[in-house]
Amino acid sequence: MPNFADYQLGTYFAGLAGELPTMPFSFAAWERLAEEKLEHRLWDYVAGGAGDEQTQRGNVDAFTRYGLVPHMLSGAAERDLSVELFGMRLPSPVFMAPIGVLGVMTEDEHGDLAAARAAAETGVPLVGSTLMQDPLEDVAAALGDTPGFFQLYTPNDREVAESLVRRAEAAGYRALVVTLDTWTLGYRPRDLQHGTFPQLRGACLANYVSDPVFASRLPNGDTSDVATVVQHWALMFGNPTLTWDDLAWLRGLTDLPLVLKGICAPDDVRRAVDAGVDGIYCSNHGGRQAGSAPALHFLPGVVDAAGDLPVLFDSGVRSGVDVVKALALGARAVGIGRPYGYAAAVGGTAGVVHALRSLLAEADLTMGLNGYHDVAEVRSRPLVRL
Repeated sequence: MPNFADYQLGTYFAGLAGELPTMPFSFAAWERLAEEKLEHRLWDYVAGGAGDEQTQRGNVDAFTRYGLVPHMLSGAAERDLSVELFGMRLPSPVFMAPIGVLGVMTEDEHGDLAAARAAAETGVPLVGSTLMQDPLEDVAAALGDTPGFFQLYTPNDREVAESLVRRAEAAGYRALVVTLDTWTLGYRPRDLQHGTFPQLRGACLANYVSDPVFASRLPNGDTSDVATVVQHWALMFGNPTLTWDDLAWLRGLTDLPLVLKGICAPDDVRRAVDAGVDGIYCSNHGGRQAGSAPALHFLPGVVDAAGDLPVLFDSGVRSGVDVVKALALGARAVGIGRPYGYAAAVGGTAGVVHALRSLLAEADLTMGLNGYHDVAEVRSRPLVRL
């Protein structure tokens, strides 16, 4: 099994040989460097959130209200961070959450490919966004042997939705993650101040312009006219009419595991379970869509209501310690967003690989030094409320 903590040891030994790190080891440092690197409108889009951004800050602060209980002399020198998810044995519980502007965050504007290559190198799965800068097939090919999941923003044109799902299935994605909380844009003052956001400028629409059904909706099927593409995309992007009654249609689109993203209420979890979904994704979109309570506060109730169904989680995860805390509250797998997004902006694929390995090393060491052998043991021991 992988010993993720070895990445720390390797860094120290490299330092003895005169090879000093060129990339940071903390979220704060990645954030600072990314702000220097990104164009100001893009930075505000990525770093910003809904309203006064209190929910976004609350997501992060919520982790400080829980503490791990150390257990000594437990013999946890060897750890197993692997988890079972949708019939797959993954080497760790960490995955890369979807980022809808990842494609333009790297210097070469192929950020989705950078993340996919990092997934191939580290074994950390990528949830690829509908909003990619490269077609989903190209991103899937770059994943190598590491599983990828496809995140769907369900358009109001059902035939376009079906086409995207069929393409994802054919490309080899291993699950379909349907985002429920973005049928319209949240109130984002930073973007409003600029009067725009990246997709309105034609960014990260590769999955649409490469889609034959979407192209058929354009005059003469011409996808080269950016203004026309953006107009048609904007008119079909969200689906405010999507309801529980539509789950049967979504379930019928594919044999892939179906995961609903944005579920936070236990009643919604139970309805989703009754509808035959395969996983619940507890998230408040990193505080980007609507003001709410911190997502971590919802996690225990979601896990209880889900029963045997796996629960994925993101929102506010900034470190390996946060990953372990989310696991202790019942998450089967834990997603990171801004940490790897900022790393991509600063260092491309190498930046993402470094950020992932650093975070996994911290999670591994946190488990070992607190006396936890594996993820099951983490989940079996209560956290302390601070």
